[in-house]
Amino acid sequence: MSFEFKDIVEVVDKIKKNCEGRDFTQSIELIVNLRDLDLRKPENRITGTLELPNPPNKPMKVCLFATGELYIKARDFKVDLILDRDELVKLAGDKRQAKKIAKNYDVFLSEAALMPLVGRTWGVYLGPRGKMPTPIPPTLDIANAIEKSKRIVNIRVRNQPLIQLRVGTQDMDAERIVENVQATLNWIIGKLPKGLTNIQSVYLKGTMTPSFRLTIKR
Repeated sequence: MSFEFKDIVEVVDKIKKNCEGRDFTQSIELIVNLRDLDLRKPENRITGTLELPNPPNKPMKVCLFATGELYIKARDFKVDLILDRDELVKLAGDKRQAKKIAKNYDVFLSEAALMPLVGRTWGVYLGPRGKMPTPIPPTLDIANAIEKSKRIVNIRVRNQPLIQLRVGTQDMDAERIVENVQATLNWIIGKLPKGLTNIQSVYLKGTMTPSFRLTIKR
């Protein structure tokens, strides 16, 4: 089922104006309310990742689980936090510190060979936040992996018929934010059993602004 927004550019411009006057760059968030979806059925609990057409301008903190050559390359590239095998196991045993890392870092990457270990030790902290690491194969360039990871957003529906995620920042051009919103909605619609029919309403908001409803022309 095709769709278009009647007033999305006007809404984005209104949010950007409402964001002015703060001493930080606000995120632009998309909120999608769903309907007629039985979340008791596992197949209706949407989960997945989407690569946005336009990465948000807001700096993202990256945590990498790595060993050997990848560890060295990542250190040269100045990744925010790099944990080797011993460190990731040790920190996973410190619940307070592990939860702090899971909260404070936006993107998690892992050497592909470490993924089973990361899943066993860090899955409990990262899984509920939708931050399970993206595996990095040995042949993938670390710089490209990090750049790509900044475009990726995690989308999930668990116990509430609601999806909320960042699709941009206030300093992005409105057109780029609109492209991200449309790409996200297309992805969500493709995952819903009844497509657009399962969407009740769509809103956009800044971190500190009111929510503005988008009018969908079905």
